Amino acid sequence: MRKKKLAIIGTVGIPANYGGFETLAEHLVEELNDKMDISVYCSKKKYTKEQRVNFHKGAKLIWLPFDANGLQSIIYDSISIIHAAFTADVLLVLGVAGGFLFPFVKLFTNKKIIVSIDGIEWKRNKWNKWLRWFLWASEWMAVKFSHADIADNESIQDYTAMRYKTLSNIIEYGADHTQHVKPTPEDRIKYVFLNGSYAFKVCRIEPENNIHTVLEAFSKLPLHKMVIVGNWNVNEYGKNLRTQYSSFENITLLDPIYNQRELDLLRGNCTIYIHGHSAGGTNPSLVEAMYLGLPVIACNVNYNKSTTENAALYFKSADDLMNIIQTHHIPEFISIGYKMMEIARRRYTWKVIANKYFFLIEKVSVKKSKSQVNPFKNLSIESHPLLNLELSHLKQAKSFYEKI
Repeated sequence: MRKKKLAIIGTVGIPANYGGFETLAEHLVEELNDKMDISVYCSKKKYTKEQRVNFHKGAKLIWLPFDANGLQSIIYDSISIIHAAFTADVLLVLGVAGGFLFPFVKLFTNKKIIVSIDGIEWKRNKWNKWLRWFLWASEWMAVKFSHADIADNESIQDYTAMRYKTLSNIIEYGADHTQHVKPTPEDRIKYVFLNGSYAFKVCRIEPENNIHTVLEAFSKLPLHKMVIVGNWNVNEYGKNLRTQYSSFENITLLDPIYNQRELDLLRGNCTIYIHGHSAGGTNPSLVEAMYLGLPVIACNVNYNKSTTENAALYFKSADDLMNIIQTHHIPEFISIGYKMMEIARRRYTWKVIANKYFFLIEKVSVKKSKSQVNPFKNLSIESHPLLNLELSHLKQAKSFYEKI
């Protein structure tokens, strides 16, 4: 029997060395390449000529001369979708930038489209109003004309049910690629803060990740060390923060780290993990921290509460964060870390995640229409345990009026 051909669209590429979608693609290839014929679209801009191989772990790599992020992502995703419409059976599109092409793919081909919404991209502060309008329209078309859409968080499922009357499939991210790394003497020389207690955060340096709030709090806590890894030089926001806070002795600002061992070293040996993301869904860096059993202090938004099952600590302001750090003791943080690990090992492993994707691909191959839902009426939802957490939240209309 011929294997289904799956095209993975919307990542920088594999081998994964950039972010969450790339790590997802890498692990889908590892877990599903014996069941499916997989192609992954990759950006030439992020890989050297020597790195641009034709195959990786059994998946075919298709290289395009565009950036996968920023404005060029629209061109990148669009060309990938058009090409895959002629070569694949199922298009797994990560992000909504190319959503305006979905009606044409659905009208003129029999190919199946699965889209991962990737948070509410059009609400991000970094986009101007015209690009935000385009992303909103792309999201509308992506959800309306796909055969299935994926929400990585209950709050995103609430959002799509309210706005589009469709039942998104909840599939999060895996985290079991992370490992505890014991520091070597050389590590302790390179990173002096490994010799003591420190808080840690890794993220893209963007306003909605609330780096300014975290840095403000720790600038007033001279006895507590804070280490942040991020791309400080890509925008004025990051450059200004680095200039403002790099002189504080208790604050260490590091450039991006893509080596998994080194990232796990810094993250896995911290005392507290700070997660400032206020936009998006289930964030990969958060579930990775949870898998390592790190005590989590997260921004107080629905996404983070859903991911951590309300078992972490939450802040809304610099004062909140300062108060949490000053009033909680080590045993309390250790207890929270154990709770985070239990949740992650139950929900956020790549075998579980890949099985959810495979089931969804099989489902759309035989099902003609998407599941519809009205959040303001009683629900009767046909579901499968792999694609269903607890849907009772959709029965409570109040959840639809929370800000997302």
